[in-house]
Formats: sequence, C-alpha cells, structure tokens
Amino acid sequence: MSTNVHTSIEEYGKITFADEVVAIIAGLAAAEVEGVAAMSGGFTGGFTEMLGMKNLSKGVKVEIGEKETAIDLYLIVKYGVRVPEMAWEIQENVKKTVETMTGLTVVEVNIHVQGIDFEDQEKEAKKSRGIADKSKSKVE
Repeated sequence: MSTNVHTSIEEYGKITFADEVVAIIAGLAAAEVEGVAAMSGGFTGGFTEMLGMKNLSKGVKVEIGEKETAIDLYLIVKYGVRVPEMAWEIQENVKKTVETMTGLTVVEVNIHVQGIDFEDQEKEAKKSRGIADKSKSKVE
C-alpha cells in the first residue's frame, strides 16, 4: 500500500490525495466498462483477482504530480471483446471519473492487457454440449 500523499493548494487550504485513493477511483471506473473480466496484479503479486470489494486498487498504478496524474491499468479481458474499442472506452471513463472526483488532470491512461478470460466461452460450450447430449438421449 502506498503511503504517498499528494496535495493541491486551494484558496481555503490544501486538498490531499493518497495514491491509493486515485487508484481505487481509476479501478472502479475501469470495472464499469463491458469486457473487463478482472484486474491483474501487474508486476506485483498474484495473477488475477476477480473484480470485487477485496482490493479495489489491484492492477492499478498511479503517478501523481502536483496537478497531474498518469495511470496504468493491468487488465484481464473477456474473450471476444474488441480490445482497441474497449481500451478507448476505459481510457475515456477513467479520465473523466478521476478528473471529476479529484480535480487532477489525467495526462495518460495506459492499458496493459495481461490475459484473456475464457470462462463465458467455456460455460457456453458446456451448455451447448449439454443440450446436444440430452437431444441424443431422447432420439435413442
């Protein structure tokens, strides 16, 4: 967990953001986009953790200056998703959400695809095989 705290000086005082706060905001904004299966630990730790309340900043790395931030997202995407379109949507949503909530200017949102989730494909295949197996048994 990062202990860095970043501040901006306003007319009435300072506004302070911990790296973890910006990372959580970015992670939640990325999770809202269809096609994101999970966040990846990136360089640190376990390979995947399904999106949920356990660690909302997992798979997110932020660098914060005085008024700007750069964000790296490490994702597992669902099979069959058009990655360039999904990545653009993630970048737009993360940028808008972080800027709205923090007032920081997001200078870049980098998407790192770490893997592909085939779970939905496997369920569909099992379902179609199950239907085929049942229809064969009725014919015999």
